[in-house]
Amino acid sequence: MAKKTRITNNIRTLRFMAGEMTQQQLADEVGVTRQTILAVENGKYSPTLELAFAIAKVFGRPLEEVFSYEDE
Repeated sequence: MAKKTRITNNIRTLRFMAGEMTQQQLADEVGVTRQTILAVENGKYSPTLELAFAIAKVFGRPLEEVFSYEDE
């Protein structure tokens, strides 16, 4: 049986640290909808690699400080 994997993130914390940036502001910066940011934040949607890098760039952080990949 294959292991399940899970991508977690620190987006909510990073938004707070970035002057309480809203989900909409982040969405506008990376070119997606607020609903997409909400889904990524809540672990309901795994972002594309391109989106993950774009989000990390907004916060000026390396990808591994924004997203983590864990085996369950």
